[in-house]
Amino acid sequence: MAALLVKLFLITILISLSYFLGSYTHVFSHSAAPLQVLPHPSHCLQLNSTTHLPISPPLHFEPLHTLTLPQQSSKKLPFLFKFCPNSFTNYLPCHDPSLEKNFSVERFFHRERHCPGRRVKCLVPKPVGYKRPFEWPKSKDYAWFRNVPFKKLTVSKKSQNWVRLEGDRLFFPGGGTSFPMGAKGYVDLIKKVVPLKSGKIRTALDIGCGVASFGAALMNYDILTMSIAPRDIHEAQVQFALERGLPAMLGILSTYRLPYPSRSFDMAHCSRCLVPWSSDDGLYLMEIDRVLRPGGYWVLSGPPISWKTSYKGWEREAKDLQNEQISLEDLAKRLCWKKIAERGPIAVWQKPTNHVHCIRKSKVRRSGQFCATTDPDDVWYKKMDPCITPLPNVKDIHNISGGALESWPKRLNRAPPRIRSGIIKGLTVKAFDKDNQLWKKRISYYGIILKSLASGKTRNVMDMNAGLGGFAAALANYPVWVMNVVPYDGKQNTLGVLYERGLIGTYMDWCEAFSTYPRTYDLIHAYGIFSLYMHKCDIVDILLEMYRILRPEGAIIIRDHVDMIVKVKDMTDRMRLNGKILHSENGPFNPEKILLVDNAE
Repeated sequence: MAALLVKLFLITILISLSYFLGSYTHVFSHSAAPLQVLPHPSHCLQLNSTTHLPISPPLHFEPLHTLTLPQQSSKKLPFLFKFCPNSFTNYLPCHDPSLEKNFSVERFFHRERHCPGRRVKCLVPKPVGYKRPFEWPKSKDYAWFRNVPFKKLTVSKKSQNWVRLEGDRLFFPGGGTSFPMGAKGYVDLIKKVVPLKSGKIRTALDIGCGVASFGAALMNYDILTMSIAPRDIHEAQVQFALERGLPAMLGILSTYRLPYPSRSFDMAHCSRCLVPWSSDDGLYLMEIDRVLRPGGYWVLSGPPISWKTSYKGWEREAKDLQNEQISLEDLAKRLCWKKIAERGPIAVWQKPTNHVHCIRKSKVRRSGQFCATTDPDDVWYKKMDPCITPLPNVKDIHNISGGALESWPKRLNRAPPRIRSGIIKGLTVKAFDKDNQLWKKRISYYGIILKSLASGKTRNVMDMNAGLGGFAAALANYPVWVMNVVPYDGKQNTLGVLYERGLIGTYMDWCEAFSTYPRTYDLIHAYGIFSLYMHKCDIVDILLEMYRILRPEGAIIIRDHVDMIVKVKDMTDRMRLNGKILHSENGPFNPEKILLVDNAE
């Protein structure tokens, strides 16, 4: 027994010696190798910049799955794309005047969106003598003539003070067809009837906007206006608006529904926009009714309003104008709108807060027919119907259809009714709040990697895949406005949520060109857009469109999976753009990366 114990003791000693000798050899062999430190570019966030050199590294703690930034070669790649001819300087792919002759002029269909089947594969050039636009708020009053070299409005609208040419710059006095002495007095008249200061009016739609002086005046009341007009004989009125730093896009009331969800705008406005409101069974006013929020206001000036005192100046027959107004008043009643005022050049109606009374009325006397369609937000290339879009049901006649909104600015960060009601599958109040916090963190990081964001040099911003609007909401304290774009065929239709937050935007198919002029955005944000469209169309076409609408010296933030980021950077390098791949605020371990692109020359 004693011999057995001695044998076990010796075996234990031998095993222990073998272990210590092996450990010593392993440590010695690794101590000669330098500690691997992953590179951290100076422009990236670092949680701790202190370097700790271990005396002896007994264990291997280095990450085995770190996603290092892709090697960025200093070698210049050959350019794949040439500049388009100079005739393309103001190229509008989906509003090309040279293609209008191919479409019917009935109801101005030729001025709707008509996108070419084949995209041009060249870079839209800037005009000769282009200068960086004036910074906001000076840009509201001035623009460089060479940036938008169109004189027609300075001549045809001279008496109405739309825009004046003063040397090498354009000056915008703030006038309009119905307010030649300036929009301020005109808006002062409206605010006697419509509660512009209350915070209840946040989003507005201006039909036939001219150079957007009405929208500019409403900014004094913290009202964000979507100004729309077609590309017509007035040439570049929307381009003038965007050059001023005002929200605008090409659009027309013609055949298709407007690219906005139902119940979007707190107020809609038309100042002599020449829309035949009572024709075609009231089709156009019914479309305004669709996009107006319950309780929203419709403001109209120009024919036939104030026809008794204005018919001679309009060179119209008084009887014809009288009949037009009678038809308009009858149509408004069929929509169950209430006329609340007609003062001087303006008339104002208010949409009901629900359709309880309207439904009852339609059963006992002639009223408008309600639409049978189940989705009033399905608008992309969908024709307008001469019917009333039904409001969501309510339990009581005093309730607001779809839910009441907070006043601005509280509504920006409160979960809106479309979230609280649960009508969008997969979206909850908790998810909404989490998204808000996430984008606050991301915008804070963007401010570090893109210094121009807070400098005042950035004004017009586009978010190509806006989601719940967290990106725009987090920019609320910056001197910018954001065009929030929601892909029409995305998994979740969230554009109505954005409008309920007090933001503005539009539906879009990024396989086509956007309804804007070249060089109209200072910053374009593209979150996941290339992964979303990689199997739908050529991502090169999307990049060429981004180049078209980006201003010289503008910037693009592309946020996507690292594999997609590498592919996109290869293309931007060949488009004369300067790109740099960065870690996101999540650090090097996350596969989501950022491509920061600038258009500096």
